[in-house]
Amino acid sequence: MRTAFYISDGTAITSEVFGHATLSLFPVEFNHKTIPFVETEKKANEIKALINATAHREGEKPLVFFTFVNHNLSEIIRSSNAVTYDFLTTFSEKIEQELKVAPVPKIHRTHSMHEKSYDFRIDAVNYALTNDDGANINNYAEADIILVGVSRSGKTPTSLYLALQYGIKAANYPITEEDLDSGKLPQCLIAYKDKLFGLTIDPVRLADIRQRRMANSKYASLKQCRIEVREVEMLYKKHKLAYLNSTHHSVEEISAKIISDTNLERRKY
Repeated sequence: MRTAFYISDGTAITSEVFGHATLSLFPVEFNHKTIPFVETEKKANEIKALINATAHREGEKPLVFFTFVNHNLSEIIRSSNAVTYDFLTTFSEKIEQELKVAPVPKIHRTHSMHEKSYDFRIDAVNYALTNDDGANINNYAEADIILVGVSRSGKTPTSLYLALQYGIKAANYPITEEDLDSGKLPQCLIAYKDKLFGLTIDPVRLADIRQRRMANSKYASLKQCRIEVREVEMLYKKHKLAYLNSTHHSVEEISAKIISDTNLERRKY
């Protein structure tokens, strides 16, 4: 298995994202190693030694994706026995030519704490936690979106991701058997119908998830899951609610699709 390094003088999130996206195009398994906060030449040389040792041990050059503001650190990593990819320089040079403005490098700028964005995200996370799983229905007026769906269809992780990543205030509410039997939206949601977004899921996948939580129960049975999924989708259609099947999507993909479908405002930057 070939090794891929993601290295930066900051969080290494950028090199990780670009690197993973690039490598995902190839049907090859990789041993992924992320190394953030390489901020001194001493540390960079230690990482170079690690890369060289990896190349010697594995008999082939590791792939190294890196982003450094400091040119000297870049050169140290570039001189290692590896195939290296410098994302910042690759793109910044082309952008400099287009904008006719020289870049002003500053360490930690990309993922540092931008006060306004940070406040939005912390407020949104607190809101998501307070309004998780129908625990609090008194401040839905503040919600940017209210996710609905049967139990274990992905509402909570999606709400938290929308909050943490984009500063979106996302509440979520569980659609219960009683709601499905009545065929009506819960009374507390009616006034906020324009904020509702439904999640659904393949019944087999739902049963598998529920088995881990309450094994051999009616709640986790495939029959019960099939009934709930069928009826919740009928409820969405009856009330003309937008909804998404979460079965084959990561929380990142679900969140991106929700934002795209609803035109929610991102408060990330």
